[in-house]
Amino acid sequence: MKAAVLERRGADGVSWRDFPDPAPAPGESVLKVAASSLNRVDLYMRDNGAGITHTLPQVMGVEAAGEIVEAEPGSGLKPGMKAILFSEAFCNNCRYCLAGDQPLCENVKIMGEHRHGGFAEYIAMPSRCFFPLPDDADLVAAGALMTGHLTAWRMLFGKKTLQPGESVLIVGIGGGVAVACLQLAKLVGARVFVTSSSDAKIERAIALGASGGVNYQKDRVSNAILQMSNGGVDMVIDSVGEASWGESLRSLRRGGRLVTCGATTGSNPPADLQRVFIRQLEIYGSTGGSLSEFRQLLDVFNRDLVKPVIDATFDMADIRAAFDHLASGAQFGKVSLVP
Repeated sequence: MKAAVLERRGADGVSWRDFPDPAPAPGESVLKVAASSLNRVDLYMRDNGAGITHTLPQVMGVEAAGEIVEAEPGSGLKPGMKAILFSEAFCNNCRYCLAGDQPLCENVKIMGEHRHGGFAEYIAMPSRCFFPLPDDADLVAAGALMTGHLTAWRMLFGKKTLQPGESVLIVGIGGGVAVACLQLAKLVGARVFVTSSSDAKIERAIALGASGGVNYQKDRVSNAILQMSNGGVDMVIDSVGEASWGESLRSLRRGGRLVTCGATTGSNPPADLQRVFIRQLEIYGSTGGSLSEFRQLLDVFNRDLVKPVIDATFDMADIRAAFDHLASGAQFGKVSLVP
């Protein structure tokens, strides 16, 4: 088969080339990939990968949708079924898996990180990671769904559910997770505010339902948000880290909560502990999502209530150009990949 293979670190370290077909282990099935999409973790894997146990060469890609071509006997899967993959090959035995909290699995092997991924013509994964889709499912949309929207789902609804009428600030609108948060927050009737250095991205967010936005290069975020939200938002979604942390805390109402799923500008922001305890703020981390959360998301997707915003689509053979587009930060939504 052909696959996008990471040979070494750096922009020229990944190429679309011949690679052995996947040989499914016991308990696994095989998907013919119809679509996938790029994520920030793919950029991290390409350029660094520190802290993620893996060996090179490795097939990249943390999501995939397509058609089952080889089904494990007794799995309930059938060749020809459309399906989407849950990207985390969880052990199903540790305390977290037994509690239904697969993102905390102690032995997880994530496709495109710890094992071969979805930027390929075929991929093998444990059969329990396959979720059938309707016969008329849009596979390009499905291929861009799992990472961004499941991460957003858990952030918004996983620990302290965003309620209708509440307000949320999304820091740095434009990436796949941020746009997914906007879509899902509007779906439940929340008010959404966004930040960006791009007026055009703010305008696109407003067109998708945001109540307002702040260009952080022109205005102080917290001052603008406190005014627009009448005293502060209930929730802040922050994946930026050090550069935005202080303003994110100041944008919260008393008793509000900040949810973080990334630290693109650094992982050691000022704690501002006095503000945290005096205003009784909550701070918690989030990444990925559980099987039950994925089922909820798929139900919403299958009923056409939400669909990923696709910024651009690239052939997997043009993987380097796709990476360049993601790295530029110009996208609004997902960068889709098709074999």
